[in-house]
Formats: sequence, structure tokens, C-alpha cells
Amino acid sequence: MTVYDRNDLPEELLNLPDSEFEKAENDCSTDERFKTEPIGFYQDALRRLFHNRLSVISLCAILIIIVLSVAVPNMTGYGYTQQNVKQKNLPSKMPGLEQLGIFDGTRILTNIKKSSINDPKRYPEGCVLEILREYKAGRQEVVDVKVDYYRYCGVPEGEYHWMGTDYLGRDIMTRLFKGTRISLLIAALSVLTNLIIGIIYGSIAGYYGGRVDMFLTHLAEVLDGLPYIVVTILFMLWLGSGMLSIVLALTVTGWIGTARLTRAQFYRYKHREYVLAARTLGVPDRKLIFRHILPNTVGPLITRAMIAVPGAIFSESFLAYIGLGIKPPEPSIGILLSEGQKMLLQYPNQTFFPALLISIQMIAFNMLSNGLRDAMDPSRRGED
Repeated sequence: MTVYDRNDLPEELLNLPDSEFEKAENDCSTDERFKTEPIGFYQDALRRLFHNRLSVISLCAILIIIVLSVAVPNMTGYGYTQQNVKQKNLPSKMPGLEQLGIFDGTRILTNIKKSSINDPKRYPEGCVLEILREYKAGRQEVVDVKVDYYRYCGVPEGEYHWMGTDYLGRDIMTRLFKGTRISLLIAALSVLTNLIIGIIYGSIAGYYGGRVDMFLTHLAEVLDGLPYIVVTILFMLWLGSGMLSIVLALTVTGWIGTARLTRAQFYRYKHREYVLAARTLGVPDRKLIFRHILPNTVGPLITRAMIAVPGAIFSESFLAYIGLGIKPPEPSIGILLSEGQKMLLQYPNQTFFPALLISIQMIAFNMLSNGLRDAMDPSRRGED
């Protein structure tokens, strides 16, 4: 076979007619995997998120809590500041469950004079359900009895307090979901503020680098060293107790983690070819930052925001628990826990329901953030 150099090809080979060529065809069947419709990154992330059962359950739990926090305070028929000391410290009573002996509004009274249980003024008819124990205390005959505490306190028939009442006779369920609404609002405002400040701060530091980055990074480190409780107390002294003080206290250093994440992402993407090409074409820095680089950081930022929400809820509850949060009569999960723990052994329902709700919130937000992190991981794109 004769081998020709490209420059030495004969004229007849350079001008072959089209009839001398045949179209090359592959008889192999097309790969079935490539017959589906193409989808974008966020569509693929959303699909993988909804394939994660834990994340879907967590998302549903969060949505249910949000709906209940809006609806319940307007549906119970009680105001969150409405007091009735004659109905203080009532146990939980839920319609339907009372027939099963669960949350039926009963309570066990101990060391009761046996002669007094026949007094209709103290123990109305049908109030005493069962005598559990009879014994003597000195010369006096005493008993332990199981009573319908709602009749004992004179609560009208058909009136329910699903989670009981507190030491002032206020409905716990109304106050709990009103407090949940406030906690979620504080968390959303603080996380959104931290996200905006952190994105702007981290974008500038990561894009310009050099001395600008060094100055901004050291400034963030100084702010990160401020004592959290001291900053909160200063805001309380300056602005008084309230939602604004708590949001500002959660914002002073809360944006630093977002800024560091954004800075790291900018160092990762700012030297990519498409950014250099845009800069060569004269695109201004503002557009390079917010149109060409920042969209690539959206996935990690969304994940971080979801992780920050339970942290903000816990921080607000902790501040309220130690007396630095929203002041009574405004409710908060932390306030309810603080009041309930004083009577934990006598009336456990006053602590149980707030603790259960905040635990569900923390677990749900953390599980959802884990699902978002996995769904937005580019290395897992295309997985079922």
C-alpha cells in the first residue's frame, strides 16, 4: 500500500466525486439510557430530593407545623393571654382519645380525707372515678383517688384543653402554636438577613482577594470572637426585649459562616474559563459576581440556610428559657419550657408538649437539610 504525505497527494485523490463516498452507519442499537428528556440541575436535584423518604416526611412535618402555627391560635376559642385561675393546671383532654383512657382529663389526688369525697361542694357528682388506695395517716383515714379533674374544677361539659392549661389557666395549645409562629418568624428573619449579609460580604472578599480579602476575613474573625450572650444583653438594654433585639442578636455573628462558604465558592469559580471570557469582553465586576459566579453557589447556600433555621429556633428558645427572649405575656417555646420545668413532676404535660414540638422541628429541619445537601451534590447527578 502506497502512503502519501498530505502535501504530495495526487490531484485525482484531492478531487474525488461525492459518488465515491459512502455514509458510515452504526448498526448497533441506541443506548436506552439516552432516550429520556434532558433535565436541568435543579430539576434533577428536586427529583432526587423527593426520592428521599426521610426528606419528604420532614418537609411534610415542617409544612404541617407552619400551617398549625397559623391556624390553631385562631381555632381553639381561647386567647393566648386569656386567664382563668379556676381552671389552672388542667391535664390534657382530647375528644375521641378520652374513650380509650388516653388524654382523658383525669388526675390522681393523694392523701385525701376519706370523709371529704362525699362532700358534693368539693367533689361534684361523678367527679370521683375510682378509689385507688385506702390507708391511715395517724388516726385519719385517707385515700388516693382518680378524679375527673375537669369536673373537679367546674369546667363546663364539652369544653376541652387538648394540651391542658398552665398555672394561670391559659390554654397551652394556643400559647404553644402562637409561640411556634413567633419562633419560626424570628428564625426566618434572622436566617434571611444572615444570608444576604453573608453573600455580599463573602462575594466581595472572594472575588477581589488580596488585601481586600485579608481585611474582610480578619474583621469577620474579630466579630466571631464576640461573646454571644453579652451581645444579646447589650441589645436588650439598648432596644428592650422583643423580636427586633433577638433578630439583631442572632445576626451580629450569624452571617459569618455564610460569608466563609461564599468566599470559598468564589475562589473555586472565579478563575474558570467562562468567567475569564466574560471579563475579557468587558463585563463589569458587579455582573461577574452576581450573574456568572454567584449562581454556582446557590446549592450550598440553600443547604446552609436550611441547616441554620433549626439553629436559630434553638437559639431563640434558649434565650427565652434563660429570660433574655420575648417577655411575657407573649408566648415562646422557650418560655413555655421555662415555666413548665418548674412543675415537671406535678404537671408533666406542661413540659412534654413544648419539648416534643421543638424536638420535631429540630429533627425535621436537620433531616431536610441533609436531603438537600445530597440532592444538590453535583457528583450524584443522574442517580436514582
